[in-house]
Amino acid sequence: QVQLVESGGGLVQAGGSLRLSCAASGIIFSINNMGWYRQAPGKQRELVAGITSDGSTNYADSVKGRFTISRDNAKKMVYLQMNSLKSEDTAVYYCNAFRWANYWGKGTLVTVSS
Repeated sequence: QVQLVESGGGLVQAGGSLRLSCAASGIIFSINNMGWYRQAPGKQRELVAGITSDGSTNYADSVKGRFTISRDNAKKMVYLQMNSLKSEDTAVYYCNAFRWANYWGKGTLVTVSS
């Protein structure tokens, strides 16, 4: 059974930082492309950052220079370091794994107060 479990969300003031973590099980983690998506109230889910199985990364323009995605294949973990947070970063953040199938976590809420 595939499980992606996010943690690290919470309430933070604008300008602050948070680090999200995603623990994966039930998949061959090292060959999966991993990503963080977010969904704000009333908006569609959007890609925030992705990291391929070989470590290549990509970011949404809105978070470039502020967010960093990383992975630890030995621990089957993917992280999202979020700095200089803005109120518009408020959303539920979801971990995603994709190789032959698409898997999602249940999400963790990030609230940035202005």
